[in-house]
Amino acid sequence: MDSNDFTQQYSSFDGILAVEAFTAIKTDYHNGFDSLKEYQEQSGDWIFGYLSYELKNDTEELVSRNKDELEFPDLYFFQPKKLFFFIGDVLEMHYLRMVDDEIEEDFKTISTTLLTTQNKAEESPCGKIKISLRITKDIYKEKVNAMLTHIYRGDIYEANFCQEFFAKESCINPLQTYHHLNAISRPPFATFLKIDKHYLLSASPERYLRKEGQKIISQPIKGTAKRSKNRVEDEKLVSALKNDPKELSENVMIVDLVRNDLSRTAVKGSVTVEELCKVYSFNQVHQMISTVVSKIDETTSPVDIIKTTFPMGSMTGAPKISAMQIIEDLEESKRGLYSGAVGYFTPTGDFDFNVVIRSILYNEEKKYISYTVGGAITAESDPDKEYEECLLKAKAMREVLETS
Repeated sequence: MDSNDFTQQYSSFDGILAVEAFTAIKTDYHNGFDSLKEYQEQSGDWIFGYLSYELKNDTEELVSRNKDELEFPDLYFFQPKKLFFFIGDVLEMHYLRMVDDEIEEDFKTISTTLLTTQNKAEESPCGKIKISLRITKDIYKEKVNAMLTHIYRGDIYEANFCQEFFAKESCINPLQTYHHLNAISRPPFATFLKIDKHYLLSASPERYLRKEGQKIISQPIKGTAKRSKNRVEDEKLVSALKNDPKELSENVMIVDLVRNDLSRTAVKGSVTVEELCKVYSFNQVHQMISTVVSKIDETTSPVDIIKTTFPMGSMTGAPKISAMQIIEDLEESKRGLYSGAVGYFTPTGDFDFNVVIRSILYNEEKKYISYTVGGAITAESDPDKEYEECLLKAKAMREVLETS
């Protein structure tokens, strides 16, 4: 996990590396949160892993019927044997006792690797990647119009509609591809995850949820604008985003949803909005981000806080359950890890999770590469502009894959 030195209000580390599973849990969505809760409480240690979008079926009466070619487990967490924390110029190395005799050797390997291979690209044996669309632009527009019909008749106010881009019988060098994606995006929640033959290469700019003692922090993103190399033009784009009624309404609706979700575990009257609709600039895009916080009772389970807010409102819509039902009907691909969350729990029960967006997912065994992008559909949405926004969000992933 890499924060890319991004200046943010809530942060503990510049980077974390967790390797070699001592214990692990892998399961589908059935009783997924109960299994995670038991594992988190029993381990009493650092655990790292992910929650896929399909865990929605564990919290509500929902189903997942769409096509799944990636075949990631619905939930996976592990207790690492080795942990590396990067804080400024300091590297902290934490080892379980069974492997603490390897510290000196590992440090020598790390130092040598940095000196000999930094910025050195490896030759890839993979050929050119041909990216396909799961749905055409015309079908995308038809589906957005179908979603607008639901909005106009009052079924929902907003929903996040996504489409998949994929490549079959293709391969990549996962680590090299991740380094390339991270270099051109430099987001605050970048993640490289390898579990057997499954890989996540994420350039996520969004935090889902963080726990610091009794404080809970959610930072949903809603509102996107392109960037310009011309400084004056770039500032105009920021100003336009700040004052765009559609983007503002998208963000405010999700903030209301997040406030409602957090209130389910919050001490009464403790849910507040610290920051509303602030624009942050990333390498590829400008984003509108809000910060919502709450206070919990000391006895509240960390996993229960996640269970009562998952999936995150920025990737579903409002009202949440209706939006998820409509999303399932209109989307063509199972989301899986996309729009789920990757993160960690500390030994004291604190946690920090991102939102899995702007990410490449790879099943090495099946030679299947995928990235999904989406956007919030509201009553003011224009299908053509929504499609353009999807292509803007997909730009970094497409560039990386086409130049691999």
